[in-house]
Amino acid sequence: MREDPLWKLLGDLPEDRPASAKLVRREAFDGYRLESLLLELNGIEEVPAYVALPEEGEGPYPVVLFNHSHGGNYEQGKRELIRSSPYLQQDSFARELTAMGYAACCIDMWCFGERGGRAESETFKEMLWNGQVMWGMMLHDNLKFLDYLCGREDTDSSRIATVGMSMGAMMAWWSAALDERIGVTVDICGQVEARALIERRGLDHHGFYSYVPGLLKHAETIDIQKRIVPRPRISLNGGHDRLCPPEGVRRLDGELRAAYAEAGCPERWSSVVTGGGHAETLEMRECWKGFLREHL
Repeated sequence: MREDPLWKLLGDLPEDRPASAKLVRREAFDGYRLESLLLELNGIEEVPAYVALPEEGEGPYPVVLFNHSHGGNYEQGKRELIRSSPYLQQDSFARELTAMGYAACCIDMWCFGERGGRAESETFKEMLWNGQVMWGMMLHDNLKFLDYLCGREDTDSSRIATVGMSMGAMMAWWSAALDERIGVTVDICGQVEARALIERRGLDHHGFYSYVPGLLKHAETIDIQKRIVPRPRISLNGGHDRLCPPEGVRRLDGELRAAYAEAGCPERWSSVVTGGGHAETLEMRECWKGFLREHL
């Protein structure tokens, strides 16, 4: 991973080490089994996580790596897996995904949930001074979490998907671009094309966390997303979402349609634009569930 040119743009990363976990609590929760864990992923601070498992059976279960959103709600974090944020459909992702027979798993990102207490801007600036990039540190933890998940006896490491909303959607497609173990990608309201965002003067609609120094000197948004081809991906966006400028969504759709067609698998790419803004609609919910059933 360290030799990948895209990873090299993501700053100085923690020393590579095996991922390990400590079980804090196991409980029956809302129709599924929920594990609360503390993970050793980065050598800097422990990372709290949830692993939600179907109520019945012993696995191995396909894995869905859930990436929580931002929304300015730093207290939410991984809790979004089990208790939806207001802009998501209210049946939780944990309940929906475990009912489909999947293990649904999520960590607290830097500054969120049980990793809170420091402002995002403070953390971003300190990391920058130390040669680190906050987005790179987030991606590092997320994919080290995947290392841990792939080592569990109750998970099927050959069947992995990732899903998220907003910040979590960008984390989904970036993670899939960097890690070929992720077989299916679902991103909701996170199809942010950098050039369109600049043209719309929309940079301040997004937090510090996702800005990678020098990125556009080396890679456009489409260059990152084409790394996912030919693996199945569905991107769902609101037609009035100012955080994901519609002209950028259209440009990416056109280029990705061509890329998947050239790869001989046009059915593996789906771009869905619904009404509404920066929120998961019921139509989106039904679309991504059907896509996972078909491809995971």
